[in-house]
Amino acid sequence: MVKLSILYDHMRWEEKALYEACRKRNIEFSMINAKNLSLELTSDDKPENIGDIVLQRCVEYFCGLYLTAIIENYGIRVINSFKTLEICGNKLLNTLIFKKHNIPTPRTFVAFDIDSALEAFEKIGYPAILKPIIGSWGRLVSLINDRTSAIVALEHREMMFPLYHVYYIQEMIKRPPRDIRVFVIGDNVPVAIYRINENDWRTNTARGGRVERCPVTSEIRELALRAAEAVGGGVFGVDMMERDGEYIVHEINGTVEFKNTVPATGVDIPGMIIDYAIKEAKK
Repeated sequence: MVKLSILYDHMRWEEKALYEACRKRNIEFSMINAKNLSLELTSDDKPENIGDIVLQRCVEYFCGLYLTAIIENYGIRVINSFKTLEICGNKLLNTLIFKKHNIPTPRTFVAFDIDSALEAFEKIGYPAILKPIIGSWGRLVSLINDRTSAIVALEHREMMFPLYHVYYIQEMIKRPPRDIRVFVIGDNVPVAIYRINENDWRTNTARGGRVERCPVTSEIRELALRAAEAVGGGVFGVDMMERDGEYIVHEINGTVEFKNTVPATGVDIPGMIIDYAIKEAKK
């Protein structure tokens, strides 16, 4: 019998739902708290509690990323892979992959100095968006309306960790007060949601955005699958925006949350993820 391990660092609603999905299927599985691990990098011995395939669900990006690299080094399949997680967790790498695969995405500049960043803002035009290349839930994502606010935001970033000195500057898309998150599980696109926020330009549910089901049109399905394939395939939340009747992919999430989606849509996302992982383990 295939053994599945679920790797986590915080026991959220999602991890509890995945646990219940495993239990209902009567499969052999283990829940592994990343915070309790101590792994010898120079050993060939696989830890006994790690199964035949691992579902990586860590909230902390670097924790999940490097544990994935270590586990893959034992010859164990991880969903999603190190290469995939590295791309998905970095907005700059997202953009490069989207460009390479001709996936429509917002116009984006990167700079490494305040003067160069200000020049990029002038080229892209105000208002524009300043984002950290690594981060989630809309944290440190800033709407920049003019040169003065750009200078203030950039000077604040200069006082922070060097990671935040990579100035990732994106055009402000004229869209409805919502974006679209499309769930991809292998080659299946089971559901999509609108994330709607009339009170904040950021639509993240962590910032008060509400969820409504979005029809999965053939165009949405095709674009989501293309984005997922571009980063290596697996389990994703593909984030899109609408502009003048077309869809633009601005980000792809490699450790996707679904706490708000399941109640709003009734779609058994955790069950589908577990079924996909078991199927992949048997290949």
